[in-house]
Amino acid sequence: MKDKSIFVCENCGNEYLRWQGKCDACGGWNTLKEITTTVTPSRGGSLFSVKPLKLAEIKDKDFKRFASKIEEWDRVLGGGIVKGSIILLGGDPGIGKSTLLMQLADCFTKTLYISGEESLPQLKLRAKRLDTNTKTDFLAETNLESILQAIETNQPEITIIDSIQALYDPTFPSTAGSIVQVRECALRLQNLCKQKGLSVILVGHVTKEGSVAGPRTLEHLVDALLYLEGEKFIGTRILRAVKNRFGTTDEVGIFQMSQNGLKEVKNPSELFLEKHKEAISGSIVTVTLQGNRPLLLEIQALSNPTLFGLPRRVSSGFDFNRLQLILAVLQKRAGINLSGQDVYINVVGGLHIEEPAIDLPVALAVVSAFKNKPIAQRTVVFGEIGLSGEVRDVSLKDKRIKEAKRLGFQNIIETRNIVEALKKIDLA
Repeated sequence: MKDKSIFVCENCGNEYLRWQGKCDACGGWNTLKEITTTVTPSRGGSLFSVKPLKLAEIKDKDFKRFASKIEEWDRVLGGGIVKGSIILLGGDPGIGKSTLLMQLADCFTKTLYISGEESLPQLKLRAKRLDTNTKTDFLAETNLESILQAIETNQPEITIIDSIQALYDPTFPSTAGSIVQVRECALRLQNLCKQKGLSVILVGHVTKEGSVAGPRTLEHLVDALLYLEGEKFIGTRILRAVKNRFGTTDEVGIFQMSQNGLKEVKNPSELFLEKHKEAISGSIVTVTLQGNRPLLLEIQALSNPTLFGLPRRVSSGFDFNRLQLILAVLQKRAGINLSGQDVYINVVGGLHIEEPAIDLPVALAVVSAFKNKPIAQRTVVFGEIGLSGEVRDVSLKDKRIKEAKRLGFQNIIETRNIVEALKKIDLA
């Protein structure tokens, strides 16, 4: 056993054998910190005797799941939290991560909630607001050694740590939240999680780009990576799995923020559909997929003569460049001249939709607004538009049609050509 010193950059986590003033990887000055590690030398070969196994020799294991009372959470994870797994939950500040986890902590027999950012009175205040009971154990601590000792002593079913960026390991002389601290704290929590068969949920801050802050190893070492998405000023929240070693990543959970916390949305299609007593021009209903889940939502369009030489194009919830492409196809292939019109697109409900299946409904909504002709009620439209004006098939078409019919929509348009689509709803 001997000690070895290495120098680690606090900004990027790059390691060096000797100190230098500038980090070659990130360009930061005076960011290298000395860390002493213990190395066990090998005497005449490997320290461990390892033997690879054939697939038939590996024993099957029944992974136990902890199902909660929150069905949307269980749906995303494939049925619940797997015993011995480690989950990373990310999301923008104020989006509702701590609120969701406080409600989740109340669903299990023995839960340890560790907060590194809030005091115990603050946690009690939130628990009262959410009307949760007192069977959850709370701890306000940032020292990793104390946290590991508390986990081993209490042996909880679920441990929630809010957040991983607030923890620090006294072994490493760097500030909490640095790349070195985040990586090493997560690795030690993972080792304890796997050895003891305990389930841990980590909260991770996100960067301006929307990814979890810290090293990429933080995302690679966890068993499931979840994101809670939505707009602060719109109540809808979507829980999405980016990675799941024990299930699919095709499911999403939908919640609605209220004064008493996050409420599950059992029928999300009704949430995103506006109720109109009569047909309105520029409004159309489409079916989109969130994971494998079909959702009916409303697309609204508005067309107005431009007052300037350059017409405006405004898009909310839909890709701006995709809108420009659709308008070009309408003008070239369908003869709809929108060069003198301001065009506005809005996806009702605050969702941001990226899948190309809503190309056709956007195009028909624009033409409906331009000609001031309403589209018949109980009509659902979906389809991808190509540059030659063709309407292409989309994935899981049968599931979309089934969901539309379940909600009483019988007139379904997904034709082979943009001109045929305009004729079907009398907009040609």
